[in-house]
Amino acid sequence: MIVAKIYRDKNNYIKKYTIEGHSDYDSYGKDIVCAAISVLSQTTLLSLVEVCGLEENNIKYSIDEETGFLDVELPKNIEKFKLDRTQILLESLVVGINSVIESYPEYVALKNGEV
Repeated sequence: MIVAKIYRDKNNYIKKYTIEGHSDYDSYGKDIVCAAISVLSQTTLLSLVEVCGLEENNIKYSIDEETGFLDVELPKNIEKFKLDRTQILLESLVVGINSVIESYPEYVALKNGEV
């Protein structure tokens, strides 16, 4: 099962997300559930730089494709304008994950945490 975890601060801003595991919906290369979550989570990471204007070297992230692990944490100090943009993007990630869960609830879970 893929477990996605969204971490929010006391102001309800998403500051971090992790994706962990494999769905085991189908064999490697044919797993549409894993592919959907991978595309959502990796596009979000790329878009934090390309769309929101964050410096890549200021974003803490790690990826382990073999274990299906992605960990992304926003920088501590972000200008309000950029922070607002990141939240639109990150809330869209949540919408996308929930959409996958609606169709494949036994293969993906979404959890919440605090930072």
